[in-house]
Amino acid sequence: MRMKKLALMLLSSLSALSTIGQTHTGDPKLSEVWTPVPAVITPGKTAQDAPSDAIVLFNGKDFSAWTGEKGKAIEWTIADGAMTVKKGSGMITTKQGFGDCQLHIEWRTPSVVVGDGQGRGNSGIFLMGKYELQVLDNFNNATYSNGQAASIYKQLIPLANACREPGVWQTYDVIFTAPKFGENGRLQSAARITVIHNGVLVQNNATLWGGTEYIGIPEYKPHGAKEPISLQDHGNPVSFRNIWIRPL
Repeated sequence: MRMKKLALMLLSSLSALSTIGQTHTGDPKLSEVWTPVPAVITPGKTAQDAPSDAIVLFNGKDFSAWTGEKGKAIEWTIADGAMTVKKGSGMITTKQGFGDCQLHIEWRTPSVVVGDGQGRGNSGIFLMGKYELQVLDNFNNATYSNGQAASIYKQLIPLANACREPGVWQTYDVIFTAPKFGENGRLQSAARITVIHNGVLVQNNATLWGGTEYIGIPEYKPHGAKEPISLQDHGNPVSFRNIWIRPL
């Protein structure tokens, strides 16, 4: 009886091997796809450098790609290749609108630590002017988890706290998929985001619940397919540099 079972197992294995072999017969060219051909771009010398097809939003020299809150002159300062928030001067916003995109941005909280929780090195990156990726000094600084650095503010908790020390430059690399709305204004597909903070994956193709709200439940409100990006004045002298974007 045992020999019979072994024989059946052997026959079954041979049959499986025969099936696998059959899947590799035929013309391999039938599964080759030659068009479309991916566009050729020149990558940056490092992961932080803008590739050849990127739009540089801040080159360390001027605010030519930005406008001040309500169209007024920008009062933020520029020094040593970085822009820094001036308390009380308001948000700054890109002149150009964006939808699906790859965004690279570097930020630094003050080296002199003042305050704690949400009052320490606070700013924010508002994709499409509505969806906030939090900037905060969370190096040995506790706050609510859905409001710490790399959170989608009051929505999505980051997978890890990858913050560097105060006064040290940090990076966000973001892949953002914009929400889509129908002609009747109804949401067809929600926004999604992937964020890599200092080389660490902290948001993994996460689905946003809606626009950022300080009080209440996030919800989607219809808007254009392309909207500007804003950087927040939260009263702390947070700095930014090397900002570039690739529309997708």
